[in-house]
Amino acid sequence: MKEILRETGMISRALDSISNIEFKAYDLTRGQYLYLVRICESPGIIQEKVADLIKVDRTTAARSIKKLEMNGFIVKKEDKYNKKIKKLFPTEKGKNVFPFIKRENDHSNKIALEGLSEDEIENLFYLLQRVRRNIEKDWEFIKKGNKRSY
Repeated sequence: MKEILRETGMISRALDSISNIEFKAYDLTRGQYLYLVRICESPGIIQEKVADLIKVDRTTAARSIKKLEMNGFIVKKEDKYNKKIKKLFPTEKGKNVFPFIKRENDHSNKIALEGLSEDEIENLFYLLQRVRRNIEKDWEFIKKGNKRSY
């Protein structure tokens, strides 16, 4: 069997390392750009939804979101109907950094897909979505305290 997950892991770690180095100039520390992007793309999103989109546990998301808030990239606002719900919004500082993060992402996509045809790119995207959906089933299962049988 081909080591698909090993390859995707190497790609992910390399891109994450590049991003962390490049975003350091904007005072974004390890992985915070992922959260900021989701919040900029969906102003008013709740923390649990961000965690779900990024595929991290709630504690990890809470820690990163708190740092983003402390560093002035986002603000939490109470929902006007339910005070327990805190919605996340980018600040001007967050909105100003977002285009740079987007350009970096677009550039990384361009580099990663260099030499592939449109059909290959579409097929790769489709296949990766299928792989993600397969993994999401296990992720949800494990998140609920279950154990996988190997």
